[in-house]
Amino acid sequence: MTINILYFAWVKDKVGITEETIVPPQDIRTVLELINWLTERSEGHAAAFAKLDIVRAAIDQKHVSFDAMIRNAKEIAFFPPITGG
Repeated sequence: MTINILYFAWVKDKVGITEETIVPPQDIRTVLELINWLTERSEGHAAAFAKLDIVRAAIDQKHVSFDAMIRNAKEIAFFPPITGG
């Protein structure tokens, strides 16, 4: 399964890239498992996901929790909480 991963705002700055295409191991089933796997890829990924309470995720442009299943996802985005004003 190939997934396009997008990073926004300071998450992008810490990871050092805007997007990447990955093929996660088959045992990766949830957003949290994906995050844990991504943190092992680089120091930037580890820094971006160091405080999960300030990171949000979306699968195919729909906000999801970290326990959401990533099966059949084409795109997963990570970004800080969005505030309005």
